[in-house]
Amino acid sequence: MNLNKVIIVGRLTKDPEKRTIPDSGTTVASFAVATNSFYKDKSGNNQEKTEFHNIVMFGNAADNASTYLKKGSLALFEGKLQTRKWEDKNGNTRYTTEIVAEKVQFGPKSEGASNYNNAPQKNSNKQEDNYKEKEIPVVDEDEIDVRDIPF
Repeated sequence: MNLNKVIIVGRLTKDPEKRTIPDSGTTVASFAVATNSFYKDKSGNNQEKTEFHNIVMFGNAADNASTYLKKGSLALFEGKLQTRKWEDKNGNTRYTTEIVAEKVQFGPKSEGASNYNNAPQKNSNKQEDNYKEKEIPVVDEDEIDVRDIPF
């Protein structure tokens, strides 16, 4: 059995670039997402490492991403890894690996995310309108004892 599945949660490093494939008319959005991981080095000091991931979306998902996501937006993406090959202007063969995202789940609305106001609202209320984005807490692996997990 083979499986090519990626689920990633991160922040956009720039606004999505939207374009259309000339032959088919399909919409394509491309952007990068940054993810952070935390660990302790040999000296016991907390360290942070940031990874950058190229994301590509097609069709309606690309339209939604380019409309509602902006630089700094937090989102969850689900898709697959894909490696493309092409020749640059000097005739050199180049490769890139990217995530072809099929689904996106938007994160919380931040203060400056004006495009969220254009999104369809199901149950809008004052409490949601006044919501300010909160930082996601980071749990240190040393703080968790597997014996405390109730399953």
